[in-house]
Amino acid sequence: MTEAVERAGEAIRNGDLVVYPTETVYGMGANAVDPEVVERVFEVKGRARDKPISLGVPDVDTATEYTKPTARERAFMQEFLPGPVTVVVERRETVPDILTAGRDRVGVRVPDHDLALALYEAAGVPVTATSANRSGTGSVRRVAELSAEIREAIAVVLDGGETPGAESTVVDVEAGTIHRRGARADEIEAWLDANE
Repeated sequence: MTEAVERAGEAIRNGDLVVYPTETVYGMGANAVDPEVVERVFEVKGRARDKPISLGVPDVDTATEYTKPTARERAFMQEFLPGPVTVVVERRETVPDILTAGRDRVGVRVPDHDLALALYEAAGVPVTATSANRSGTGSVRRVAELSAEIREAIAVVLDGGETPGAESTVVDVEAGTIHRRGARADEIEAWLDANE
């Protein structure tokens, strides 16, 4: 699979889109800090521009190169990442407005999935972490479920078999708010309560 991961990483560096597995569902990957490429992700997904897209990185240290987490957010990230969690933190200027729908915060993903992390390493840039489906349709758990529109737009597909299918939990640690309940939501809630 290493050769395929290298090809996918190169595709991302070249401004192309790829599909990759995570510990939740299949994701659509592209260079998350290139506004034109992020625009293509929105187009391919048919996603509303007011809905932000998360940024995927291989580890928490890399996340801090593109975000400014508070001490509490960093403690949370150390506890739950890698994992099926999207942590909303303040972005740095290098993160484009289009990715965050103009907001000053961005969702950060460090998937607990070897293939996804290998792709992020191979790409060498933050990668979009958004599901590989048309907006409004179900998440993709198997490569065979990819729609024709998505397949046509993708340069490389990394097939990691069937994914579990639970969405990541989206959490704003500073606000103590869970925006979307998904995997590990109860544990996250308990941590937020215990670390107020």
